[in-house]
Amino acid sequence: MKRINVILLAFLVPILFSCKHQNKQKDDASNLIAETVNNAEPFFKISLAQWSLNKPIFAGDLDPMDFAEKAKEMGFDGIEYVSGFYSARIKNSENPEIAFQQTLDTLKAKSEEFGVENVLIMIDGEGDLASSNKDKRESAVDNHKKWVDAAQYLGAHSIRVNLFGSREPDEWKKSAIKGLQALSKYAAEKGVNILVENHGHLSSNAELLVAVIEAVNMDNCGTLPDFGNFCIKRSEGNCAEEYPKYQGIKEMMPYAKAVSAKSYDFNEKGEETTLDYKRIMKIVKDAGYNGYVGVEYEGSRLSPEEGIIATKNILQKVGKELNQ
Repeated sequence: MKRINVILLAFLVPILFSCKHQNKQKDDASNLIAETVNNAEPFFKISLAQWSLNKPIFAGDLDPMDFAEKAKEMGFDGIEYVSGFYSARIKNSENPEIAFQQTLDTLKAKSEEFGVENVLIMIDGEGDLASSNKDKRESAVDNHKKWVDAAQYLGAHSIRVNLFGSREPDEWKKSAIKGLQALSKYAAEKGVNILVENHGHLSSNAELLVAVIEAVNMDNCGTLPDFGNFCIKRSEGNCAEEYPKYQGIKEMMPYAKAVSAKSYDFNEKGEETTLDYKRIMKIVKDAGYNGYVGVEYEGSRLSPEEGIIATKNILQKVGKELNQ
């Protein structure tokens, strides 16, 4: 009996050792995978779009001149300005030209002080670059030129423009090409990109917008895909016709020189409730994009700060997962 036990023990010990060794290998492999996931970095950089802070700015609780400081406090290394937050104080000053330069001097100094990169400027209220009226369109081009100069001075790579214009596709396309081409030629001399966002009306028809970009055919003319702005027609404040958003993002990405991560609300798991961020960011990654993705929270349930951080967190999470 003792001899049988010895034989069994001699047989079982190697098996038990082998099982333990295999389990240890599995544990080590699991730990390595977990460590790789934790150490992975997103394939893109994250910036903060100033529009995310529109509520405290409009309420007077945040001076737009302090944008760089606020962004740095929230952990951002890149910032995207909104021209409208500065236009009124410039136009209402005794000498708008001097006020404009003083504003730029301050913004540049603060971005350097707090160590953030000036990524781009979103331009609004400077006329319709896609107007079918030649005089209005050319006036809009001239109005945008100072912001091209501003981007160059701040070291920003682009300005974002709107193309509203006619509701008739052929007329809109012709006018949009003319306005965009004229501004892009000026911007090319300054080393600045002109980016069109899907921002309502026919500019949210991605197929049509891409046709305009291709017709302009300039290296410094591209797109700024926004995850949420694909409403083509509105009725009584609601969207009556929406372009397929995932299709639209995919169509715009080959021409993208910036990306706007729109967000509205989040569930208890930190997931955006209206947009599939992993699906979207895979489209972004597959397009070979690795530049800045701007956080643009536009919700109402969370505070601006909470919404900004939630958007930043989901971008980091998804970005790491897709970069394994």
